[in-house]
Amino acid sequence: MDRTSLIAELRGRGLAEGGSNGPLYKRLASALTGLIDEGLLKPGAALPGERDLAEALQLGRVTIRTAYRELMTSGALESRHGSGTFVSQKVERIEQSLWRLSSFSADMRSRGRSPSARILSKAIGKPSPEEAFLLGLGLDEEVLRLDRLRLADDLPLAIERAVIPVKFLGENAAGDGSLYDALAGNGYRPVRALQRLTAVTLDPSSAAMLDVKVGAPALLIERVSRLEDQRVVEFTRSHYRGDAYDFVAELRIGDEL
Repeated sequence: MDRTSLIAELRGRGLAEGGSNGPLYKRLASALTGLIDEGLLKPGAALPGERDLAEALQLGRVTIRTAYRELMTSGALESRHGSGTFVSQKVERIEQSLWRLSSFSADMRSRGRSPSARILSKAIGKPSPEEAFLLGLGLDEEVLRLDRLRLADDLPLAIERAVIPVKFLGENAAGDGSLYDALAGNGYRPVRALQRLTAVTLDPSSAAMLDVKVGAPALLIERVSRLEDQRVVEFTRSHYRGDAYDFVAELRIGDEL
C-alpha cells in the first residue's frame, strides 16, 4: 500500500476531525491494526514518519507518536533505528527436533520452505588450538571457516559459523550450498552429533542481521558432528532466533525410578 492509499484508508476510518468518539490516538491505532489484520498493510511495510502522517491527517505529532508506541508495545509495529517505523514481520514458529541430525536446508525443504544462505565471511586457514582439539586435526592442516546468515523464504532465522576440515570437502569447499550435501557428495556424511544449547541475548551486530531488536532472546547451539568411524567432520556455533524456534526432544523414563 502506497502513502496516498494509506492516507485515504485512514481518513475513511474515522480519523478526520469530528469523526467517531474516543481519543484520536486510539482511533489511529485501531485503524492501523485493521489495515494490518486485513492484509492491506503487509509485514515489513514502512509507515510514514510522525511529521509526514501528522500533516497528511491534520493531527498532532503527539497523537501519531502515541499511536505508534501503543502498536509497538503490542508487537504490531517495530522501530528500526535510523530507518523508521515498520509493520512487524510475523514469524511462523518452527518446531525443531533435538534427536534428528539434519541440515538447515533439508529442514526447511521438508517444511515446504525455500532455504537460502547469505555468506558473511569465508576463509581457508590453519585451525586454532581449540578447533584442532575439537576436530582432531594437526595444527598444520587446513579448515574452512564459513559464517552464513541462514534464511527461509527470505526471512533470516539463524547465524551459522561452521568450521570444517578441508580434506572432507575437497572441491566443494566453496560453501555456497548445503555443507551437509557437499560432505555427503564426497562420501563424508555426518551420522551423529553432540549439541549444547545455551540461552543468550543478541548483540547489536547479530540482532541487525536477524532483523530483531538488540538484546532479543536467542539460542546458541554448539554442535560437533561425527562420521560413522567417529572422526569429527564439523564444529558449528549457531545463533537461532528465539521468536522463531521451539526445540523439542522425546524423553523416556530410565531404568531406575
